[in-house]
Amino acid sequence: MIVVDSTVWIDFLNGRNAPHVRRLRSLFGETEIIVGDLMLCEVLQGLDSERAARAVEALLRRFEIVPMAGTAIAVATARNYRALRARGVTVRKTIDLLIGTWCIENRRPLLHNDRDFHALARHLGLAEVPVGL
Repeated sequence: MIVVDSTVWIDFLNGRNAPHVRRLRSLFGETEIIVGDLMLCEVLQGLDSERAARAVEALLRRFEIVPMAGTAIAVATARNYRALRARGVTVRKTIDLLIGTWCIENRRPLLHNDRDFHALARHLGLAEVPVGL
């Protein structure tokens, strides 16, 4: 069971032939894929029309959608932010910290294409899905 970040879904939907997209395709039918509500929001907000949004939402709803925010995750995310800041690391987006913290707390690996998550892997134990080349 893995979590797939919006960076991967967006490239997948745009037909990009990149290692992280190929990895996602290889996982279809092989492992359970989780889409967080935060990723669902990020992907849908980038679409130009309601028609496209409905089609993409239907596609993503084929996978398990899980809530990723909440009081416990908010507190853990703030703690992780402070821990990274103490090491001189600043994560650019709070939403990435929320996603990464959810994955850490729930022991789920993350497939992504976003450098912010590397700091969470290096310093906080986030499991990253290997992509390969």
